[in-house]
Amino acid sequence: MDRAQRKPTSVLNAFGPGAQAVFHAALGLFALLCILPFVFVIIISFTSEDSIRQIGYSFMPLSGSTQAYQYVFALGNALWRSYFNSFLITVVGTVLSVSICVLYSYPLYRKDFKYRGFFNFLSFFTMIFGGGLVPTFVVCKTLLGLSDNYAALIVPQLFSPFNVIVMRTFFQTTVPTELIEASTIDGAGEYRTLLQVVLPVVKPGIATIALLNALAFWNEWFLSLLYITKNMDVIPLQYLLMRMQRNADFLAKNAGVLGADAAAAARNLPSQSLKMALVVFIVVPIACAYPFFQRYVVAGLTVGSVKG
Repeated sequence: MDRAQRKPTSVLNAFGPGAQAVFHAALGLFALLCILPFVFVIIISFTSEDSIRQIGYSFMPLSGSTQAYQYVFALGNALWRSYFNSFLITVVGTVLSVSICVLYSYPLYRKDFKYRGFFNFLSFFTMIFGGGLVPTFVVCKTLLGLSDNYAALIVPQLFSPFNVIVMRTFFQTTVPTELIEASTIDGAGEYRTLLQVVLPVVKPGIATIALLNALAFWNEWFLSLLYITKNMDVIPLQYLLMRMQRNADFLAKNAGVLGADAAAAARNLPSQSLKMALVVFIVVPIACAYPFFQRYVVAGLTVGSVKG
C-alpha cells in the first residue's frame, strides 16, 4: 500500500533520460555563453596588433603576441604594490562595511527599537537625495583629512543605504522574533544575541553583502583620482592601469604632434590588446573570490524558497 502511494509521486517528480539530456544541454550552453566572453578577452590579449589591424577581433588570430603583458610587467614594483593596495583596501573595506551594515540594519529589524522609524527614514532619504560631489569632496578632504592615505579610499564608501535595506529585509525574512525572545529568556544580552544567535542564521545574507562590497572596493578607481595627488604608493591596481591606458591612448592620438620618437613608440604600442590584458589583470583576482561566496548565496536562495 505504501509503495503504491509513493509510486505516482516519484514518477510525477522524475524526468526521463531525454528530458534530462535536454536540460543538461541547455545548462551547458548557458554556461558556455557566460564563459565565452572572458575566453575571447584572453585570446585578444594574446593577439598581435598587426592581426587586430588586419582582421579585427577574432577567435583565430593571424599571429599571437605577449607584448601587452610585457608592457604591463614593465611597471615592475609599481604593479605589485598596486596589487597589494587593492587587496588591502578590498579586505579592510569589506570587513568594515559589512560590520557597519549589520550593526545598522539589525536595530531596524527589531520592532522594539524606539528610534527605528527615524533611522529607517535617514537611510532611505540618502538614497533619494545626495549631497553631490562637491560637498562630499569638501567633507572628506577638508573636514576629515582624507588625502593621500588608505582611509581616503575606504571611508567614503563604507556605508551603503541599499545594502542596509537588503540586510534588514534578510533579517525580517530569516530571523523569527521568537528566536530573539527565546535568547532573551535564556539571559543573553543584546550583543550576545546578535553574535551567537542571529549572525549564524544570516550567514547567506552577510556573504551576499560582503560580495557586493568586495566588488565595489575592488573596482573603485574614482576615489584615487579625487584624493590621491602626491602619495602614489597607496593607489590601487585599477587606478594604475587606468593611468597606463590613458597614457597609451594619448600617445596613439597625438603621435604626429609629439615627434618621430613618439610616432615610433605609438606604432609599437599594443593599444588594443593592452585593453584586454588590463581586463584580465583586474577580473581574474576578484573572479577567484566567487567560489568562496557561492555556497552561502545558494544557501540564502534555498532558505528563501523554503520560506516561500
